[in-house]
Amino acid sequence: MTSTTSDPRPSFHRLHIPGDPFILPCAWDVASARLFAEAGHPAVGTTSLGVAAGIGAADEDRATLTAMVAVLRSIRRALPEALLTCDFEDGYGDDPAAVTDILREAFSADGAGSPREGAGLRIEGINIEDSARGRLVEPRALAAKIVAIKETFPGLFVNARIDTYWTGEDNLGDTLERMRCYADAGADGIFVPGDLDLAVVAQIVDASPLPVNVLASPRYSRTQFAEVGVARISTGSLLYRAAISAAAQSLNGLSEDRPAQTANVLTYRAVSQLGD
Repeated sequence: MTSTTSDPRPSFHRLHIPGDPFILPCAWDVASARLFAEAGHPAVGTTSLGVAAGIGAADEDRATLTAMVAVLRSIRRALPEALLTCDFEDGYGDDPAAVTDILREAFSADGAGSPREGAGLRIEGINIEDSARGRLVEPRALAAKIVAIKETFPGLFVNARIDTYWTGEDNLGDTLERMRCYADAGADGIFVPGDLDLAVVAQIVDASPLPVNVLASPRYSRTQFAEVGVARISTGSLLYRAAISAAAQSLNGLSEDRPAQTANVLTYRAVSQLGD
């Protein structure tokens, strides 16, 4: 990813280059975040599913706010110079003023660290979505939250997540209408998760005035997404699910009387150092 030194935008914003998407790995604890940062990724996000599962809660449950905040504060302490973005679900509230208060209380910089690019926050970006508990809400509800957030934290990258396809309402027209609404409200990026056909992604990109974010796909590579103009590819919960799936497979092998499979597994010492 390249950018000119004269670009006045914060560095996290500058990562979003249509046609040259960066991979955003989503962490669920300090060890995973450090692993992703040490692999050379320029920014790290969080997975709400991974954080929720870690405390035995359902994803998209507002009760996970405390756990998400704790994870991100720990990651910030471990990676003080990293670019971090948070899965902020639906803002953990309905009232726009309450959402900005939550954001301020959760992530305001204090004596433990200097203000970040998000205008005094410990993070550089958030995803905020237009569904709650698996159901779409009216687009004006998210638009009002975006307006309030950008007025309070103008430097924060607000990625507006459109959950039409995620909730099974595969309506391109509604998606584009919501996209325009959120762009007008001041969003910095658009995120449309789901197993979208590449042709649909291309239509969204062509219509979008903002950088477009998609989920990593089992059907399309980074190069294919780049060719249609995507700016960011998020792993979402994929890496967390891959990790626990590998653990289950390893345990299954032991249960079937096979020796432990340690090939391509990080050593105890290597993982221990991730927590230092």
